[in-house]
Amino acid sequence: MMDPHKVLLHPQMTEKAVKLIEAENKLIFVVAREATRREVKGAVETLFEVKVEDVKIEITPDGRKKAYVKLAPEFMADEIASKLGMV
Repeated sequence: MMDPHKVLLHPQMTEKAVKLIEAENKLIFVVAREATRREVKGAVETLFEVKVEDVKIEITPDGRKKAYVKLAPEFMADEIASKLGMV
């Protein structure tokens, strides 16, 4: 298992990311290329003390790997986003 700090490189801060936080309780992170869904889920749960419901991964055209992390309903993505200084 990778070190959680090496899995999550940084949060994605775009208008789309903010909309997903508000509408779907999701956070977007740019993650390490070799990180798996399970490692991303573990890293988010460990670092932010939340429960993750789902992780979707996408490779961008420029070669970065993005993870869309949906939190369990009892946790609020906007609270984590404000801790990260995103909103």
